[in-house]
Amino acid sequence: MGPSPRPRQTPVIVLAGFLGSGKTTLLNHLLHHGGGSRIGAIVNDFGAIEIDAMAVAGALGDSTVSLGNGCLCCAVDASELDVYLERLAHPAAGIDVIVIEASGIAEPRELVRMVLASEHPGIVYGGLVEVVDAAEFDDIRAKHPQIDRHLALADLVVVNKLDRAPDAGRVLDLVRSLTDRAAVVPARYGRIDPEFLFDCRPSEERVGQLSFDDLHDHSDGDEHAGHLHSAYDSLSFTSEVPLDPRRLMQFLDSRPEGLYRIKGYVDFGPYDVRNRYAVHAVGRFLRFYPERWAAADARLTQLVLIGSGIDAAALGKELEVCRSEAPHADEHGMWGVLRYVRDPEDEGPQEGPELGLA
Repeated sequence: MGPSPRPRQTPVIVLAGFLGSGKTTLLNHLLHHGGGSRIGAIVNDFGAIEIDAMAVAGALGDSTVSLGNGCLCCAVDASELDVYLERLAHPAAGIDVIVIEASGIAEPRELVRMVLASEHPGIVYGGLVEVVDAAEFDDIRAKHPQIDRHLALADLVVVNKLDRAPDAGRVLDLVRSLTDRAAVVPARYGRIDPEFLFDCRPSEERVGQLSFDDLHDHSDGDEHAGHLHSAYDSLSFTSEVPLDPRRLMQFLDSRPEGLYRIKGYVDFGPYDVRNRYAVHAVGRFLRFYPERWAAADARLTQLVLIGSGIDAAALGKELEVCRSEAPHADEHGMWGVLRYVRDPEDEGPQEGPELGLA
């Protein structure tokens, strides 16, 4: 049987990229177009004047923490970061996702390790997003060769400012060659679908404290803002028959480059009769979260896949092959899945799936 369920955890996404890549623009976009989701932001400026924090549209009351005059990965340790995460992840805050916008000179690996080392039970690492300036990529790479290492670590890479790059296709191909199975998303003005990073909740589901969507005027003349999904393909998969964990892991291990996001719930039937498994994948980052079945729950597998240039019909057939009506479980069948379930007693950083390196 699988592990017992844990309390609700708020995902923490690390948003990184060199100076001028467009991180603040992307964060602003998420804050304005996050559906009904409430986003908490930790903004890290390198310098005494907190320019990025002032530029963030979501700098509203307790939903934003600003860390100025220092690089987060050097000036703050994991225990100090916990203080800020406690403020944003407290249930009373009603925040659905936390985004750490790192300074342009931060080291992503250290930031990821800090989040993984957090002792706060209410947060969970949600992936590393690296933003790249397509127009300046060659020059930045020549000056800062460490960008290759950053790209290799990322779970999702946003190739921004494509409209300014004279050879956008070449830059995209080059970035893809430098990643390790990360999803590579082309963008202009930091506009990506927030669903790549977190589940967007319809505004009408929100109660109590106002969401960012309630506090901002969306009539900004952006005629394309409501059409983010038009550039992407999606597949919805539902099964009343449980899935075989080994077959599902084979599917996940071989998922195509263009498949950016997988989310939903999996019923593994006799392999764990007490729990369903929430699944969250961004690029190569993958995590399962066991949740206790409620008596009223229909025991279904429900998955949504989002990508670009994917063969939705073929992926649907591959998922159908994962179905299994076997009445008994192989005692070792869940091992592949459990590698991507974080041990609640493990409070330190890990290699492998914890850093997206598996």
